[in-house]
Amino acid sequence: MDRPSDGVDSAWLALDVGGANLKAAHGGGQVRTVPFEVWKNPEGLGAALSSLAGTFPGFGRIALTMTAELCDCYRTRLEGVLAVIAAVERAAAGRPVWTWGTDGRFHDIESIRREPTLAAASNWLALATVAARLIGGRRGILIDVGSTTTDLIPLDGGRVAVRGRSDRQRLRSRELVYAGVRRTPLSALAAELALGEEGPIGLAAELFATTLDVFLTTGDISPDPGDRATADGRPATVEAARDRLARMVGDDRDGFSSGDALGMARAAEASLVGRLSEAARHVCASTIGTPEVVVVAGSGEFLADRVAVAAFGGGPARIGLAGIWGPAGSTAACACALLGLSEGEPGLQESEKGEAGG
Repeated sequence: MDRPSDGVDSAWLALDVGGANLKAAHGGGQVRTVPFEVWKNPEGLGAALSSLAGTFPGFGRIALTMTAELCDCYRTRLEGVLAVIAAVERAAAGRPVWTWGTDGRFHDIESIRREPTLAAASNWLALATVAARLIGGRRGILIDVGSTTTDLIPLDGGRVAVRGRSDRQRLRSRELVYAGVRRTPLSALAAELALGEEGPIGLAAELFATTLDVFLTTGDISPDPGDRATADGRPATVEAARDRLARMVGDDRDGFSSGDALGMARAAEASLVGRLSEAARHVCASTIGTPEVVVVAGSGEFLADRVAVAAFGGGPARIGLAGIWGPAGSTAACACALLGLSEGEPGLQESEKGEAGG
């Protein structure tokens, strides 16, 4: 097959299909993230992806990565991968789909059907591969803080220096931490938190509040009255966040002031930064030693900055992907990285790419 012609036929759309958010980046520069809770409506994933794809200019092919296969609406990760592939094929409407694998290569659909585990939770590697190239020959770490998880990826001499590839391996090596800036239950951060002059107080082990409420209260995340993806289904506003935080200590707004809410939020943030910075130090000590540069990314890039300082002080250089790709690009960093990887092979024939990935 000849080299693709310029224009729509050669344009890429990169998709990062997560369990709670769908992220996309187009070769023309447009980037979008839309919420979609796959576990609540797995049958609707194809339509949601088609709708998202329809908001972009024309494209001739799709690059895919995913984490949604872990949603508990699927009995196994294998089943999840195949379901995501089927949904993306619907959105592709006959266009070729190339799936990024945990081996750091693109694979055609049939290859993934034969070996689905290659595609499972592969998005972090796309971003890490681009981050490693970005820092060149230096030692570094990528800190990508999302709504649900944080990736702490060691980089060394232009390569990804991880000890784990699967989620299970990465959880063990602490290169993956299940904590983010929106969806993490507060009770998962600590059993108790400091609250005013009273000192530490125990927290309810209930889904009363999440880290979204913490960062709404601190002002790091802007209120959105239309967002009801909260612990109680009420709006993502500062006042509603106070109600949710109050429940964590068996109280309500009548006895829990805005000052109490801010104090609890600051204590929760400190707990989260402490957990992530300790993990970052552990990851580096186990692989590259002291990093020379830190790459920060994600919808929680603001927190990744704080983690970097807490873990390594002001020594390492810092590269923020929001400054390179814009805030939307940093939020959808894995999709943007995947787009760059796919566009980096402009002259490959489809048959050659299939042989490389098959």
